[in-house]
Amino acid sequence: MKGEILINVTPQETRVAVLQQGVVQELHVERESSRGLVGNIYLGQVSRVLPGMQSAFVQIGLDRAAFLHVADLWGHRQNQEEVKPIEKTLHEGQKLLVQVIKDPIGTKGARLSTQISIAGRLLVHLPQETHIGISQRIGDEAERTTLREKLLELLKDSEDRGYIIRTMAETASEDELAADIDYLRKFWSNIQEQAARAQAPALLYQDLNLSLRVLRDFVNEDFERLLVDSRETFQKMNSFATDYIQRFAERLSHYASDRPLFELYGVEEEIERALARRVSLKSGGYLIMDQTEALTTVDVNTGGFVGGRNFDDTIFKTNLEAAQVIARQLRLRNLGGIIIVDFIDMDNEVHREAVLTEFKKALALDRTRLTVSGFSQLGLVEMTRKRTRESLAHTLCEPCPICHGRGEVKTAQTVCYQVLRELLRESRQFAAQEFRILASQKVIDMFLDEESQSLAMLEEFIGKPISLQVESLYTQEQYDIILI
Repeated sequence: MKGEILINVTPQETRVAVLQQGVVQELHVERESSRGLVGNIYLGQVSRVLPGMQSAFVQIGLDRAAFLHVADLWGHRQNQEEVKPIEKTLHEGQKLLVQVIKDPIGTKGARLSTQISIAGRLLVHLPQETHIGISQRIGDEAERTTLREKLLELLKDSEDRGYIIRTMAETASEDELAADIDYLRKFWSNIQEQAARAQAPALLYQDLNLSLRVLRDFVNEDFERLLVDSRETFQKMNSFATDYIQRFAERLSHYASDRPLFELYGVEEEIERALARRVSLKSGGYLIMDQTEALTTVDVNTGGFVGGRNFDDTIFKTNLEAAQVIARQLRLRNLGGIIIVDFIDMDNEVHREAVLTEFKKALALDRTRLTVSGFSQLGLVEMTRKRTRESLAHTLCEPCPICHGRGEVKTAQTVCYQVLRELLRESRQFAAQEFRILASQKVIDMFLDEESQSLAMLEEFIGKPISLQVESLYTQEQYDIILI
C-alpha cells in the first residue's frame, strides 16, 4: 500500500499527516508549549497514599500531582491470586522511579506506572522483566518463533532479558537487533545514573519529539516517502535515520517549495473537516459525531441517499460506507475512551454481521489498542479506544466563550423574558427613578418589535420609565440592568 508521511514544522508546533493512497489517515500535533508527557521517566516523590482507592498521588514536578494505581505498581502481586495492598508498598515522602503512561486530560493528572519501558526502533526494553514478548500484529507463528530464537541468541550471555519485539522487527537482521539492544542498554544505564544523583521530583528522560518519533514508530515498508518542510528538522531526522534506520534514510526528503506542504496535499481542509460535528458520506448520508467528557457518540443517517432497489439495501450500503469513515475519523480525531456507534437500524441479521465485520476490518488499521462489542439489544455498537493524549479537538480548540461548550445559545426571546423578570424583581427591591436595559442588538430589536407590548405593560405596572441601549460587544445571552 502506497504511503506518505508529511511533516510541517514551525517554531511553535510540529504537525504530522499520515497518508495512504493519497488519503489522510492520521493527524498528530505537538506544540512546544505543551509537549506530551507519555513515555517520560521521572524520579517522583509520593505525596499521599489512599488505601481506600488503592492509589497514590506522586509529585513529579507538574502543576498537578500525578496518579498511581496499585495495578500499575511493578511487582504488586505477591502470587497469582493475592495483590499486595498499596499502603504496604508505598509511604509518604518515598522516592519512586515512575513513567507517564497517560497524559493529563481535562481535570485529571498524569497517570503513572513503576514498570519502566524504553522504546527503541525494533524492541521495547523492560529492564525489570525477564521475559520476551512479541507484538500481536506479528501473526505468523513461524515468524514469531524465529524472532524469539534470534533475540534469545543475542541475549544468551546477558542478564537483562526483558524485551518486547515490535512489529518493525519482522524483517530485521541480527545486526539491527543487536544495535537496538545496545542503544536501549545505554539509555537505561544513563537513566539509572541520573536517578542516583537527582533530587526528587526530577525529569530523568523525555521521549523523542514528534518528528523523531515518526521515524522510530511509524516508518515501515508501507511508506515510500517522508516529506519535511523544515531544513533544520530534516537534518536532525536524517542524522537519526542514518544512525538507527539506515535503510529508510533515503526515503526522507526536504520539501523546499513556496507552496505550503499541507495545502498542496489538502491536509488543511482535512483538519477543518476533522473538527466539524457533521461528516458527509459520498453516498449522500452523513455522520453526527459528539464528543463529551464521558464518551463519544456517532450517529449514522441516510441523508439524501435514496439508494437503488429497496430501503433495506439503502440502509445497508450507508452503514457499510459509514463503517469505513467512522474508523478513519476515530484515528484522525484521536478519539478515545468509550465510543457508541448508532448505525441505522437493520432487520437483516446478515447485513448486521457484514457491517460489523467491515467495521472491525477498518479498525484493524489503527495503531491504538481498542475493543469492539457486537450490536447491543438497542442496536448500538459499543467500543473502547485507548486514550493516551488529548483529542485533536481538545488540542486545537477550546470551549465556545458564548455558549460555554453547550453548542447552543438562548434565543433572543428567552433573554427578553429573563430581562423582564429581573426588571420586576429589581423594581421591588430598589427605588430607582429609571431602569435602563443594556443588551445585544438582537435582544433590543425584539424589545422594540415583537416584545414591545410586554415591555410597555411592565413599564406601566412598575410606574417607572424603561430605556433601551445596544451594547455591540455583548453576546446574545449577556445583558445588564442599570438603575438611574
